[in-house]
Amino acid sequence: MRPWSSLKRSMMIRPAFAILLLFACACYRVPDRIDPRVSYQLQDQHFQHLSGAFPPLSKEERASDWGKEYVIARAFAEELDLYRAVSTFKRAQILIEDNTPRKLEIQYDILLCFFLAKRYDEVIEAFEKSDLAHVDKSFFAYHDLLLILYESYREMDDEEKQAKIIELMEKSFPATNEELKVSTAIRQGDLAMIDEFACGFQHPSYLDNLMDCYCENKKSVATAQFLNALIPGAGYLYIGQRKSALTAFLLNGLFIAAATQFFLHKHVAAGIITTGFEAGWYFGGIYGAGEEAKYYNERLYERAASSVLNEHKLFPILMLDHAF
Repeated sequence: MRPWSSLKRSMMIRPAFAILLLFACACYRVPDRIDPRVSYQLQDQHFQHLSGAFPPLSKEERASDWGKEYVIARAFAEELDLYRAVSTFKRAQILIEDNTPRKLEIQYDILLCFFLAKRYDEVIEAFEKSDLAHVDKSFFAYHDLLLILYESYREMDDEEKQAKIIELMEKSFPATNEELKVSTAIRQGDLAMIDEFACGFQHPSYLDNLMDCYCENKKSVATAQFLNALIPGAGYLYIGQRKSALTAFLLNGLFIAAATQFFLHKHVAAGIITTGFEAGWYFGGIYGAGEEAKYYNERLYERAASSVLNEHKLFPILMLDHAF
């Protein structure tokens, strides 16, 4: 029969061990949120089905010096040879008279080229140097211009100007504004906002499917960290990384065994050093398991979100009404 003192000591060790695990997880806790990076792949087939934003040049315009450059620039743009298109559009802009409406069209085409090339800083720079800041809804490409500016300011983290574009979009194109809100929530991985939008859709909607796909397959960051604190490597095994799990288990086991042997043979200094290394592996493994679970969730979400954004044309570039 076990002595009372031994039983009492055993009962005290178990809560202490549990507290240690919780403390370890808390100290190295990875936030259970996702920071997805969802992007689009530009396909020229999409723009081949879109009409031009502006009326074709007249015979006299095509015969002018700027008109010749403009025709060449549009040909480059239609082939998505954007660098040459911008250079040629700029040549046309230099040659055209200042008081003609066609100059605004050329300036817009330059913006569109920069936007398709994902050179958002140059979109903003070209816009601020152009006369497009003074156009209104009467400008034929006004809807697309607002989309281009919204996305460019968003990519450049200019929240103040982004908010101004949203106000203009709300006044002139409320339907597109709602699509932008949904698009932004999906691309940012704002699950609470997505769930809120889903409540306003007819069920089941693509937003419900997105949330179900993610929530059913995601991994718990807290669980990954706790398992790795309990048994080194178990957190990696939980998220499907068998090689990392085996490596973590063997390394921690090796250092623990080595430290134990050092202390048993009274090599205290060596035991302390080895224990220090083991602590680094142990706590690093807890943090690493949480990071890998977060990374797993982000990749899972990105695949599902990318499919939804492309299928329902929720990327701003896919909302454009016109091409070149």
